[in-house]
Amino acid sequence: MKPDTLRVRESVLLRAAVNGDRDAYREIYDIHIKRVFGLCFRLTGERGMAEDAAQEVFIQVWRTLSNFDGRSQFSTWLHSVAANVTISYMRRQKNWLQRMFDIESVTLAEPETSGCSSGVDLEKYILRLPERARVVFVLHAIEGYRHEDIATMLKIASGTSKAQYHRARQLLEDWMGAD
Repeated sequence: MKPDTLRVRESVLLRAAVNGDRDAYREIYDIHIKRVFGLCFRLTGERGMAEDAAQEVFIQVWRTLSNFDGRSQFSTWLHSVAANVTISYMRRQKNWLQRMFDIESVTLAEPETSGCSSGVDLEKYILRLPERARVVFVLHAIEGYRHEDIATMLKIASGTSKAQYHRARQLLEDWMGAD
């Protein structure tokens, strides 16, 4: 479907969904679930958590769909909601794990280096980054958020966002350069 045709169709679906049409909302879900899940997965680094977070995203969107004002594309608004909901979900999960197991932090082993020549390999390396560095890297390098916006979402200083981004880049360069 052409982008303009998709936008018109999406606009019709959005109006119907705001008025409670669940079938229209299901179609919106079908259009966007892959991209939302991809963002959730890159942020969480775990398939199960990503599935749960994506589900929470669409529940939140259903509840707040009337707040979408149309000043931006729906996909832009949805993506922002997805990033915020996923980050909140990760915080809740981390707090639960810390209470359950009384852990301060989880460290990841460095990935094996056996030839990083494709985007799939890069994606695997990204998933191995420490959580905060991974989240900042995904939001900035892949999703295009500014450090100021990331800082607001994560409730950190802009300088911390920049430092985590550079930490992630350095780790990726080190891991990929070891090939």
